[in-house]
Amino acid sequence: QVQLVESGGGLVQPGGSLRLSCAASGSIFSRYTMGWYRQAPGKQRDLVASITTSGRINYEVDVKGRFTISRDNAKNTVYLQMNSLKSEDTAVYYCNANLDGSSPSDRLFATRNSFQNIYWGQGTQVTVSS
Repeated sequence: QVQLVESGGGLVQPGGSLRLSCAASGSIFSRYTMGWYRQAPGKQRDLVASITTSGRINYEVDVKGRFTISRDNAKNTVYLQMNSLKSEDTAVYYCNANLDGSSPSDRLFATRNSFQNIYWGQGTQVTVSS
């Protein structure tokens, strides 16, 4: 199975930067679309950014130009570089792995080897405050 472990959260002042990391166990990382979601108190969990196995990237409109998602398949790690942070970016950030953007062969491999369609990390708190 796959385990996702986030790190890099913390307290930062408005305008500051943080870099989140999500390390995945197992050798199937490169077959999954990786994403970052966030959930503020009392709100639903929303997509922040995602990157497919082929490198196609999608950003939520409020973070476009400020956040950058990247992945290193050799290290089984996905990153979220967050710049120009605002108070409204305060939330718990979750790492996600899913097969939605994966190729049919990758999805077939996952199914045959009893991997799940989706995995979540435990979350890391990001607080933007002065």
